[in-house]
Amino acid sequence: MFMAEIRRLEQPALRGSMRLNEPMSRHTTWRVGGPADRAYSPADLEDLSVFLASRPESETVLFVGLGSNLLVRDRGLRGTVVFTHPALNRLCLVQRDGTQSVYAEAGVAAPKVARFAAVHGFEGAEFLAGIPGTVGGALAMNAGCYGTESWEIVASVLTISRGGEAHERLPAEFRIGYRSVHPLVADEEFFAACWLRLRPGDGERSRRRIKELLQRRIDTQPLEKPNAGSVFRNPPGDHAARLIESCGLKGLAVGAAVVSPKHANFIVNTGGASARDIETLIARVQDNVRRSCGVELEREVRIVGEG
Repeated sequence: MFMAEIRRLEQPALRGSMRLNEPMSRHTTWRVGGPADRAYSPADLEDLSVFLASRPESETVLFVGLGSNLLVRDRGLRGTVVFTHPALNRLCLVQRDGTQSVYAEAGVAAPKVARFAAVHGFEGAEFLAGIPGTVGGALAMNAGCYGTESWEIVASVLTISRGGEAHERLPAEFRIGYRSVHPLVADEEFFAACWLRLRPGDGERSRRRIKELLQRRIDTQPLEKPNAGSVFRNPPGDHAARLIESCGLKGLAVGAAVVSPKHANFIVNTGGASARDIETLIARVQDNVRRSCGVELEREVRIVGEG
């Protein structure tokens, strides 16, 4: 059921699961982070709507998918985490305006969307195979790789407000930039799903391209160690990895957090790193690049919680 079809019931019961003091180290790709006060896994979009409507406005709510691109500090989070993966997992073809499009909910892994599109004869989503997160996360930060960004293929999105109300919104209702998305019409709405604008094409060619991109990722990124993807945004006209490597920072360590010798824009947890180790190493890299290159590296990774 799409959110647009939801009919609110009078005081409906929640159908998802709530956990207290949930260790976020279980839900982040760095495998670090203290506990969240509350963690809710909705049963579906309708249940998510009911849940959000039941929460006080003063409560902090954080949506988390696969936990990539996220650093949760060691003392954890005050508030509620909503896990979109795997609950919000609908992925299907839908008819819109006489044509087929791909509908994907926020909890679907981005690589799964790439494969689904290829199997059904669409081109344009192959790059999603290289994004280690969910659709919701890709929408929230305009994730991209290999020359393409998420919002380039978005026809419209489904958002849900803190009050549990659903809205279909167009790209024109957001200010979309490099690794950034800012709403122009509403403040606190969460991405619940999207409709993708893809072109009919050669499914076999798409599958070959996905295979090539995955192999490139394996060859160039330190996937064997816990990491959160690219730590820093690329500055205009340059690459963060090049700047970091030029400063001789590959292998720089704080505790068990290490700048990857394989890819300088990755920090890996070599075993037993704390969130403080990682955050300290991030700051140390920024300081070195600032002093040596005169460039202020901006984090791509989101840091939340209490240290």
